[in-house]
Amino acid sequence: MEIAEKAEAKDPETTIVRLANGVRVVAIAQPHLQSVNVSVFVRTGSSHESRRLNGISHFVEHMAFKGTHTRSCQQINLDAERLGADVNAHTDKDHTAYHMRGLAIDAARFVAMLGDIVRNSSFPDAELERERRVILHELIEDEEDVLSTADKLFDRLSFGSHPIAQPVIGSRLTIGHIGRADLLDYVARQYTGANVVVGVVGRFDADAVGAAAEAAFATMAPGRENVVEAPAYVGGVASRVQPGYSQTNVVLGYPIASLREDYHAGTVAAALFGEGMSSPLMDEIRERRGLVYYASCAAEVNELCGQFVVEASTSPAQLDEFLVEVRRLLAARAEAIAPAELERAKRQIAVRTLRAQERPSRRLEDAALDLFVHGRVRSRAELLARVEAVSGEDVRAVFGRMLSAPPALAIAGRMKKGASERARALFA
Repeated sequence: MEIAEKAEAKDPETTIVRLANGVRVVAIAQPHLQSVNVSVFVRTGSSHESRRLNGISHFVEHMAFKGTHTRSCQQINLDAERLGADVNAHTDKDHTAYHMRGLAIDAARFVAMLGDIVRNSSFPDAELERERRVILHELIEDEEDVLSTADKLFDRLSFGSHPIAQPVIGSRLTIGHIGRADLLDYVARQYTGANVVVGVVGRFDADAVGAAAEAAFATMAPGRENVVEAPAYVGGVASRVQPGYSQTNVVLGYPIASLREDYHAGTVAAALFGEGMSSPLMDEIRERRGLVYYASCAAEVNELCGQFVVEASTSPAQLDEFLVEVRRLLAARAEAIAPAELERAKRQIAVRTLRAQERPSRRLEDAALDLFVHGRVRSRAELLARVEAVSGEDVRAVFGRMLSAPPALAIAGRMKKGASERARALFA
């Protein structure tokens, strides 16, 4: 194995090894644990898909567990459960990941088992049709979720026809026509060494894990990095009535910096505005005015883009007042940032960062995404220092830039007549 980087100078727990074909192995030692988490991350998701094949990354993730060239679906499940291990996977807009969690002594076996799933899936025709039905059931559940409806509408308003606006699950049309040949071709093109990170965190034998990773992944085609052009922000207001719901669900957002850029001021802005019950969003909108039960604000930041997102559920009769008050609170932060609010937000982010680092699965995913975006794993000290360096003027400028752009505002559920038009006039 060719060692590309050892991050010991910045983080003595983390070691990174690069195989000759570009596959990176990141090992994070936490010897106080009795368990181990092993994951394989692939830099491909719905933002890498064509319109015709929207949902194929998610389809591949489902089908990867339905049989390999040497093991059936049932054998894959039994092999893991005989070891007491959990097996799972997820697909996102920018990556797909496969996970196993179990006893520390089995770390190398987990690497081998995940390698078989990721590299040797056979995508049997009989399983394909059964899994297609399963995904369609999942899609129905997604379509009936009013919050999911608002989120999907929000993404399209934000980024228009760019692939990152596509839903991870796909559509009825695309799920219906994706075939075995499509799956095989997609995996051959996207699942390559330059786009794979094998991660392990917990207690493990480093030499055994390294040998298992080399055996499982060294013959993978090197390929090229799956890089997607960043989207242009669009913005706009749209609504969708969803029968059977008594409330109105709102997703309101603005563009902020992506992971490729200096995004920390945007993260602080979101925490300042809506994290915690003392934040302006929760204190003014919920506690003082009673306009919502649920509301949240977050900086949703990935490799291609960043979004400052406010979500809430309110009543149709209170929607207009809710939007007026949110707009007022945003404008106030574009004028000035109170030092106490800034300090609170920074402390909340610091605690959240440290807690995430204490969760093995989250720490592993953050390390993999760092490698995809930055080519290195950022240390806790670096992350905390970047947040601490954000000034009040930096945050005020974020709010000012946001309000100079048209918002993306999605409204779903039940609403009064003319809700979209009034919202459009408010944010014009």
